[in-house]
Amino acid sequence: MIRTVELSKHYLMGDVKVDALKKINLHIDEGEFFAVLGPSGSGKSTLMNILGCLDVPTAGQYWLNGREVSRLSDNQLAEVRNRQIGFVFQSFNLMPRLTALDNVIRPLVYRGMGYRERLRQAKQALEQVGLQDRMDHRPTQLSGGQQQRVAVARAIAGNPAIILADEPTGNLDTASGEAVMALLQDLHRQGRTVIMISHNPDTALIADRWIKILDGRIVEERSVH
Repeated sequence: MIRTVELSKHYLMGDVKVDALKKINLHIDEGEFFAVLGPSGSGKSTLMNILGCLDVPTAGQYWLNGREVSRLSDNQLAEVRNRQIGFVFQSFNLMPRLTALDNVIRPLVYRGMGYRERLRQAKQALEQVGLQDRMDHRPTQLSGGQQQRVAVARAIAGNPAIILADEPTGNLDTASGEAVMALLQDLHRQGRTVIMISHNPDTALIADRWIKILDGRIVEERSVH
């Protein structure tokens, strides 16, 4: 499903060149639970942004479902993101004035989907994460764990090929974090491809395979199962 070839990314900080990623070669299979580990500043967030089509590499190639997406235009990347990738962020990124249901519906609008179908898919996603009784609640009326479950529902609505979770338990207490991790495991067991970015090595225990990034390079790779 995913393949990168000599993937590199650098930034210019004034006159200083910063190498965020250095010749990353990896593959992720369809239906795999894949984790990217590393401390802050290691390059894992940069890799996530490229895999999520939020950014493009400076050099190298990124292939997604047989298509090289590393050279697409911004509009083409937006289309790929909208149709193939569901995002779960550490900070939830919910719109505070919208209900849980409307937060899940909103991304489906950009797919040109009719209202009834958007409503059906959004309700189904919220039911799947156990929030059928909280659909009309706004984020401020929900706990952190419930907000993250809304974010997961938003990610899976529309049935994207990939769920990309960036530190999904970073802002949660232990119990809520474990519940969200269990939810991601359930999605994986249903056949979804899950890619998780984390600084916590313990989260790798539930992945099929993980890599560790340090200073922009893959320094370790291991299959868990």
